[in-house]
Amino acid sequence: MLTTLRLLLSFAVPVLGVYISVSCPRGKQCREALLSGNDILLHCNSSGAHWYYFIMHGSSPSLSITSVSNLEIKPEGSLLIKNPLPSQTGTYYCCDHNDIQVTQYEIDFQDVTMLYITHKGLGQQPLQNESLFPSGQERIFTRWEPWQDCNHCDQPGERKRVGYCYVEEPLEEPLPCWLYLRQVTLWSSRMRPELQVEACTVKCLSGKPLRTGYVIFDNFQLQESASAWLSCPLGSIYRPVIWEANNTPLTWEGQLSGRDVSTFLDPSSGGRQLQVYQPAIYKCFVDQEFMAQFNPSTNVDILEAQMEEDEEQQKVVETLWGKSDSVLTGLKLVLLAATVLALAGLMLRFCHPFQGKGSDQVLLVK
Repeated sequence: MLTTLRLLLSFAVPVLGVYISVSCPRGKQCREALLSGNDILLHCNSSGAHWYYFIMHGSSPSLSITSVSNLEIKPEGSLLIKNPLPSQTGTYYCCDHNDIQVTQYEIDFQDVTMLYITHKGLGQQPLQNESLFPSGQERIFTRWEPWQDCNHCDQPGERKRVGYCYVEEPLEEPLPCWLYLRQVTLWSSRMRPELQVEACTVKCLSGKPLRTGYVIFDNFQLQESASAWLSCPLGSIYRPVIWEANNTPLTWEGQLSGRDVSTFLDPSSGGRQLQVYQPAIYKCFVDQEFMAQFNPSTNVDILEAQMEEDEEQQKVVETLWGKSDSVLTGLKLVLLAATVLALAGLMLRFCHPFQGKGSDQVLLVK
C-alpha cells in the first residue's frame, strides 16, 4: 500500500529560492500530486545514491537522472528537481551504492499554467465534480491542501490553498489525474489544478523570521508603454505572499474583480511574480516579513528628477553668490573707512602745529 508523502517547506538561502521538500519512509512507495514549475527535493538518506525514473508515457524502462538537465543529485543522496515539467510526471527510484532500492516516489506534476483560480469573497465557485466517462462511475474531483497562513496581520489580508486533480474509482484509492491517465488514454477539461483565495484578518504575532540576512532594493528604468516583471525572493505558491504599491496592498480580490488593472499577480507563481505597468514603490512580503523593494521609473521621471536636482543646485549656487556678495560689500566698506581715516590723519598733521614750537603765520582779515 502506498504511503502519503510528508511535505515540508524548505528554504534555499542565499540562492533566493524556495522548494518543496518531500520525505518518504525507507523501503516505502509514496505517491503525491504537485504543481509543475515549483522546485522540489525528493529525500533519499543514502550517501552515494543514484536515481532512475520512469516517465509517464515512456517506452524505455528507465532513464538515468544524469542525462536530464533540471535534475541534480545532492551530496547526501536527495534529488533536486528544478522547475519540473508536466511531462516529468512519473516514478522516481532511489538506490544505494549496491543498487538496492531505498525508496520510491510516484509524482504527478500537474500543469500550473492550467491553474483555475477563484475568490470566495467574489462568490466564485471552484470546479465541480464530474464523471470521467459518460454514465461511468469514475469521478474527477479536487483534493484540497490546508489553508495557508494569512498574508497580512492587524489589517485585512488574504489566504490561499492549492487543490489537485484526482480521479476516484469505486472501491479504489483515488489517484492524481495524470498518474491515472498513465493507465487510461483520455483527456478532460475538468482535469486541472486549482487555487482558491479568501479574505482573512489575524493579529500580528512574533513568529520565527526567515533570517535571510538582507533585503533587496532595486531601482531600474521602466520603458514607456512597456511592463516589467518583479519577483519576490523566497516567495512561492505554497507560501503567503503580499505586494504593496506605494503602501497600498495589491489583492487577488481586486485583480479578479477587474478593479486593479495597473498590476498583475501571476497565478501560476501564487503571486510571487508581479507584472507592473507604471512607476511606483513596490514592496513584497513573505510570511509577513519584508523581503524586497522595487522602484521602477520612466524617462519622464528621470528627467523630472534631474530638473529638480538642477534647480536645487541652482539654489545652492545663488545662495553662495549671495553670501559672497555680502562679504565683498563688507570688504569695500572697511577699505573705504580705512581710506577716510588715513586722509583725515594727513590733514591734521599739516594743519595743526606741533607742540613746543611757535607759529610765524599771521591770519589776515580784510
